[in-house]
Amino acid sequence: MRPYWAIISARFRVLLQYRAAAVAGLATQLFWGLIRVMIFYAFYESTRAPQPMRLAEVVTYVWLGQAMLRMLPWDAEGDQRQMVRTGMVAYELLRPVDLYAQWFCRSLAWRMAPTLLRAVPLFLIAIPFLGMGWPASGASAAAFAAAMVGAACLAAAITALIGITLLWTVSGEGLSRILPAAVVLLSGIVVPLPLFPGWAQAALDVLPFRGVVDLPFRLYIGHIPPSGVFWVLAHQLGWTVALVGAGRFALSRGVRRLVVQGG
Repeated sequence: MRPYWAIISARFRVLLQYRAAAVAGLATQLFWGLIRVMIFYAFYESTRAPQPMRLAEVVTYVWLGQAMLRMLPWDAEGDQRQMVRTGMVAYELLRPVDLYAQWFCRSLAWRMAPTLLRAVPLFLIAIPFLGMGWPASGASAAAFAAAMVGAACLAAAITALIGITLLWTVSGEGLSRILPAAVVLLSGIVVPLPLFPGWAQAALDVLPFRGVVDLPFRLYIGHIPPSGVFWVLAHQLGWTVALVGAGRFALSRGVRRLVVQGG
């Protein structure tokens, strides 16, 4: 395990250096968060129909989404894309470590480090000044923390699989256009998933994206009781295992077909 911890640690240290980008991203996320909160205020003021979530819960959900935006698995790890384009991926094949585990660890750091840089200051601003609530209880906070670990692993598994598809698509431009729209809609970042119509809930329940955003956030606000964390973790673990298996299979096929041109 030491080589993989070293990969995560080294990648973390590199990504944590991008503080200016984190500050710019924080300002952008605060701006869009305020717009989305105002939209939901207008929605709740204009309807008397009962809703599955209270307005205060939705506001907290929105700010959690802005804080955890970089956790969303909508693109491949940047350096990995460059390695495939330039042929430097050949050096990855020579390292004395498992290639999939290496890419998974890189994806894990790629998702977690930028998220930490932005989430902590956003919490410090949104909780006292912008209507974001505290966790519903201490048990809800612990359940949220556990679910976010599962969400990070699930996001890394999806990200690693996206990166592996570059062995066929090379540039990945098609994925970079399709995935963001699908992920933000189906994860709950745009509209909290409990507000979707009833006929859509069955499909949303079986997709992996709910485990990255919706389920951990609802544990935080108490919409899912702390005892539900075991079902949430089972959902995340099941999808993570399935995606890791799919990623390993795709990587084994891709490596056999890989051709690197040049000297």
